[in-house]
Amino acid sequence: MIKFFNHYFHRRTLLQMALDMALVTSVFMAILLTLADVEKTTSDLIVRGLGRGLLMGGGFLTVNTALGFYDRSNAFSATQMWARALVSFVVTGLVVVGVLLLLPLATFYGRTEAVVGVMMAAMVLLLYQVLVGQFLTTRLTRRKVLVYGTGTRALAVGERVKRPSSNAELVCYFASPNEHEHLAFTFGTLGEGQTLTDLVRASGVDEIVVALSERRGGSMPMRELLDCKLSGVRVTDIATYFEQTAGQIRLDAVSAGWLIFGEGFNQGFLRTTVKRLFDIVCALGLLLLASPVMLIAALAIRLESPGTILYRQERVGLEGKSFDVVKFRSMRSDAEKDGVPRWATAGDCRVTRVGKVIRKMRIDELPQLLSVLFGHMSLVGPRPERPYFVDKLKQDIPFYAVRHSVKPGVTGWAQVSYQYGSSQEDTINKLQYDLYYVKNHSLFLDLVILFETVGVVLTGKGAQ
Repeated sequence: MIKFFNHYFHRRTLLQMALDMALVTSVFMAILLTLADVEKTTSDLIVRGLGRGLLMGGGFLTVNTALGFYDRSNAFSATQMWARALVSFVVTGLVVVGVLLLLPLATFYGRTEAVVGVMMAAMVLLLYQVLVGQFLTTRLTRRKVLVYGTGTRALAVGERVKRPSSNAELVCYFASPNEHEHLAFTFGTLGEGQTLTDLVRASGVDEIVVALSERRGGSMPMRELLDCKLSGVRVTDIATYFEQTAGQIRLDAVSAGWLIFGEGFNQGFLRTTVKRLFDIVCALGLLLLASPVMLIAALAIRLESPGTILYRQERVGLEGKSFDVVKFRSMRSDAEKDGVPRWATAGDCRVTRVGKVIRKMRIDELPQLLSVLFGHMSLVGPRPERPYFVDKLKQDIPFYAVRHSVKPGVTGWAQVSYQYGSSQEDTINKLQYDLYYVKNHSLFLDLVILFETVGVVLTGKGAQ
């Protein structure tokens, strides 16, 4: 894993993105230099052409990111992959044509070679991602992982390692001498005169993940773990492992000390100012673009059922302060006529027919852009919850209040990483993603989340 602007990526994912960007740009530049007259091939033409090539490459990356091609945790079927490849090809073509129309170069007047060439390159890349990127074995780049522990935490790590997206191979579980919880069916132990370092070297282990249920009483061989690290083997604790590979901070593996003394949780003035300016510019732009859709939604809501078009609801925001969130009404007006707050669930009978559509396409969230302009919310952040639930969740879930150290968001890392939350268990799982965002938030991570939100909207993932 590589940490890039406070967010973790697989090395091969970054390499693939860089190669895709380079290939699209290079193909465009090659066509430009081939078509241009020698006497007109100036440094100015090359610079302007390079800028347009980078825009095309960036558009290709943006489209593919939104469609999930670079998210190795997604397990798409062959049909889904081909459908996404077709959408990517069409949208990429629109991007290429748009760049050439909006930023024309005299070399391409009346000629289609640039469009054809770039689209052929895009087709090759998409074929690679479908046929090779998803199905070709990666054994040559797999890391061999030893899980130090045999209890509940160790099994959680083992399940994560076994996922195809992890690009890792589970060598074995290894039992600590003082660990009494053995849930793993098979696990290794040291033979007479053998050390952990010997076992790691003999098995060719690349990484040790320490996932003990109990660390006190000399349960960890510190000297041997240090020897492994000094010999080039990566030694990781369970909290760091899940942060880097799953984009979450697991509540069952983290402590207050880890949160306090670890990196992250930076809320500096510069970061806050940049994020606020970013929110204002994006919210204004999105409101302008979405205004026709919002008008249609308002009319549909008015025609289908009696009641207000918009509804206000008290939510908890930054530093635990309450504010009113505004959304398009997607439920009946008497959805909570008994006055008892309740989570929305799958197939909720309170949702209207129009409500099902606007929820699936996330149109009901668009009025919250006004809350972003007023400063109550950010474009990206943990979703704000109702005070009734917050009071209960703070008592039942450790570190729940940490999510209130940043402004709540219209979309967030938990929303693009996890299904719709309709229970306390779902809330715990989503909090683990929220903690990751609070710890590692940056403008770059906000952009990643916004790109993935586009994919969520296009696929209707997690809608209720």
